Amino acid sequence: MSTANVPLILASGSPRRVALLAELGVPFQTVVSNAQETIDPRLDPKAQAVEIAERKARTVASQLNAGIVLGADTIVVLDGALLGKPLDDADATSMLRRLSGREHRVVTGIAVVDARTGSLQISAVTSIVEFRALTDSEIAQYVATGEPSGKAGAYAIQGLGAWLVSILEGCFSNVVGLPLCETARLLSAAGVAISPTWPGCRLPDGTPCPRSV
Repeated sequence: MSTANVPLILASGSPRRVALLAELGVPFQTVVSNAQETIDPRLDPKAQAVEIAERKARTVASQLNAGIVLGADTIVVLDGALLGKPLDDADATSMLRRLSGREHRVVTGIAVVDARTGSLQISAVTSIVEFRALTDSEIAQYVATGEPSGKAGAYAIQGLGAWLVSILEGCFSNVVGLPLCETARLLSAAGVAISPTWPGCRLPDGTPCPRSV
């Protein structure tokens, strides 16, 4: 099936996901989903991320007659506990103290829904991130930048938060909020043509993503 004349819709207003999806060279629109993001805590992190991603995509798809809708949800997992977006600076400080010197997992669920047929493609990608040991002063300085606000786990690896990280295993764009390697695969399976000039999922230094080599 070709979707050359069928719009691609990103069910998110996240500037990070918008910028990442644009790298694939596919024209798309954005529609913010108002889907409920609470989920059964008994589900494992991958299932939770996929469930919310599907909910976002289906909520937007239900408003359309046609189109391929992409939904995504990213969660940070430390010792089995989910770290969401901080409520305020104090919450961000608490999260960063917990992450300091520790390894955690970043899981992004992806869902692609055909609004006309209801067909669904789903997947989840996990990256492992380790923070260096942070002093209270370093945490305070980072929180004062305002960057932790609105970020799962209270940091942005693509921004100033890069200096918090000592080790990354897996897909970098996954930690930012949308694993391009897996997103490209799901969109292709749904009939969306990825730009032939897209160089593939990359790490910040330009080397290929470990998941795509």
